[in-house]
Amino acid sequence: MVIMSEYYSSDLSGYVDAIRARMNEHSGDLTDEEALEIIESYVFSQPKSGGCTHRENGELIRRIYLTLRSEMSILQPYVDDRSISEIMVNGRSRIFAERGGRIERLPASFSSDEELLELIRRIAAGVHREINELNPVVDARLSNGSRVCAAVGSIAAGGPYLTIRKFPDKVMDMEDLIRCGTVTEEAAELLRTLVKARYNCFVSGGTSSGKTTFLNALSRFIPPQERVIVIEDSLELQIDQVENIVRLECRNANIQGKGAIDMAMLVKSSLRMRPDRIIIGEVRGKEVMDMIQAMNTGHDGSMCSGHANSITGMLKRLEAMFLQAADIPLDAVRSQIAEGIDIMIHMSRMRDGSRKVIEIAELDTPRENSIRINSLYRIGSGLSGSPLIHDEKMGVWK
Repeated sequence: MVIMSEYYSSDLSGYVDAIRARMNEHSGDLTDEEALEIIESYVFSQPKSGGCTHRENGELIRRIYLTLRSEMSILQPYVDDRSISEIMVNGRSRIFAERGGRIERLPASFSSDEELLELIRRIAAGVHREINELNPVVDARLSNGSRVCAAVGSIAAGGPYLTIRKFPDKVMDMEDLIRCGTVTEEAAELLRTLVKARYNCFVSGGTSSGKTTFLNALSRFIPPQERVIVIEDSLELQIDQVENIVRLECRNANIQGKGAIDMAMLVKSSLRMRPDRIIIGEVRGKEVMDMIQAMNTGHDGSMCSGHANSITGMLKRLEAMFLQAADIPLDAVRSQIAEGIDIMIHMSRMRDGSRKVIEIAELDTPRENSIRINSLYRIGSGLSGSPLIHDEKMGVWK
C-alpha cells in the first residue's frame, strides 16, 4: 500500500473541491479519460507535487479519481469484489471485510475523516436522506442492492462508521443452499410442501445467520400466479418468479421530523391491496401485532423473519413486541401467536462461518404458560414427528 505524503493526506478534500469545480466548467458529461486528464493536470500543476515521489502522486490521483468518479470512493474495488460479502469501516483507517465467512483487515484507508464523511453524505443523498448531527444514523441501499448503515457525529466516538452488506449477483435458491450445506434435502422438501400448502412461516436467527437469504429461497416456492406484497425496512429480498408483486419500503422522517412511514403502517396498508401472501423482511416492533392479526384473518402462506438466538427466544421477543402495541393479557398474546404462526425455522451461523438451519418446528396451542413446540427437524437428527413441550421456566424441552 502506498502512503501519501503528510500534506497530501491532510489536504485531499481541497484537491477534490478544486478539481470538481474544474470539471463543472465543462459542458456535457466527461468521459473517464477526460476526467483523469483534468485530475492529472491539476495535481502536477501544484508546487507540492515536486516534493513527492511518482508513486505518491499516482496514489493521490487514484484517490481523487475514485472519490469523484466511483460511487464508493476507495472502497469501490472491494464493493466490486464478489468474494467479499461485507465491508466494515471503523473510522478512516480501520477497514475490514468478510470473505468466505472470515473477517480480514483490508490494506486501505481514507486520508481523513472528511473524505469518509463525503462518501457517507453522497450515499445518503443518493437515497434522498440526510446525515448530520441532527440525523447521525442512516440506513440505505446502493444501486446494486447492497445494504448500508452509517453513523457520524457525536454518537460515533472513533470517527465515522460505515457498514456495507453485499448480496450475491445470483439469487440463491434452495438447491444452492442444499449444495452448500445450509439445509438438508429432506428438510428442504418438507419446507417446499409447507409453503405450497400455505403454512405461515417465520425464519429466526442471529445477526448474519442467513435469514434474508433463506427467506428469499423459501419465497421461490410460492406459485407464480399469486399476488405477493413484500414489506421491508430496506429492500433486500429478490423475488423474481412472481409477476404480480408489490414492494413496500419504510421511510425515515425528514429533517423536520415529519413524513416517516414505519412498518406497522405498511402492514395495515397491505391488507387493503388484496394480497394472497404477505412477506415481511424483518419484524422489530409493534408491527408484530398487525402481522399476527393478518395471519389470523385469512392471509395464509405469509412469511417473516426476526432476530433471536433460538425459537423459544424468538417467541419471547414476539410476545414483548406484541405487548408494545397493545395492552392485552399475555395468555391472549400467546394464543394469537400460536394460531397465526404455523412454522418456525431457526438458523445459526456456525464457528466455521457457515450458515445452517438448526431447527424446524410447528407451534401448537399454548399450555401451562408456554407455547407448545413440536420439533419437526433438528440438525444432526433429521425429520421427527415427536411433539415436544417447552417449559419456559426451566428452559428445557420435555
